[in-house]
Amino acid sequence: MKNRQLSRSQRIAIIIGLGFACDALGQWLMTIGSRGLFGWTGYAPLNVQSLSALEGGLHPWVRFVIWMILIVVWTSAAVLLLRERPSARPDAPAT
Repeated sequence: MKNRQLSRSQRIAIIIGLGFACDALGQWLMTIGSRGLFGWTGYAPLNVQSLSALEGGLHPWVRFVIWMILIVVWTSAAVLLLRERPSARPDAPAT
C-alpha cells in the first residue's frame, strides 16, 4: 500500500490506530512475569507492603526500554506516513 493511495485523514487514522496498538502491546508486555493484584494472596488484609511484593515482573529498565522501542516505532511510522511527497511535475521556470 503506497501513501499516494491514502488520503491524509486515512493516514492520520492509521497512525492513531497504530498508537493504540502500541499502547495495548506495551500494557500487555508490562504484565509479563507479574502475579497480579487480585485473588488470594495469603495476606490479610492487602496493604501497601503486600501490594508492592506482588508486582514482580520485569525490571524497571526493561520496561523503560520496551516503551522507548514502541515510541520509536510509532514515531517512525508517523513520520513515514505523514511526510510530504515531492510532486511529479517539475517546477515552473522562474520569470
